Amino acid sequence: MMDHATPNLPSRDFEATSQFYVRLGFEETWRDRGWMILKRGGLALEFFLYPDLDPLESSFGCCLRLDDVASFYETCREAGIPEARTGLPRLQPPKVEASGLTIGYMVDLDGTLARLVQNSS
Repeated sequence: MMDHATPNLPSRDFEATSQFYVRLGFEETWRDRGWMILKRGGLALEFFLYPDLDPLESSFGCCLRLDDVASFYETCREAGIPEARTGLPRLQPPKVEASGLTIGYMVDLDGTLARLVQNSS
């Protein structure tokens, strides 16, 4: 197995988090009373229960490094996530940044910032 990392992210409610990410093509592969794992292809997100989290004050984040960021972004839009600067959940479209990387942004129901990073060819 190649080296990999799986972000550990907060969820105020596992059922709501699961439903949100399933609409984005993730599959729930594990859940118990305190931990949940969702997978989509080579992506894995692990969630811990944090019912008292204030999503407007969350500083949690991760990078999703994608072979086709535009396609994933379109999946997010089709799932009903609005392009917006405020509110939860929300999206900002991918663009080439000063680093030369193409990056979009998604903030989920719990205020977690997911940077959607286009993999280099």
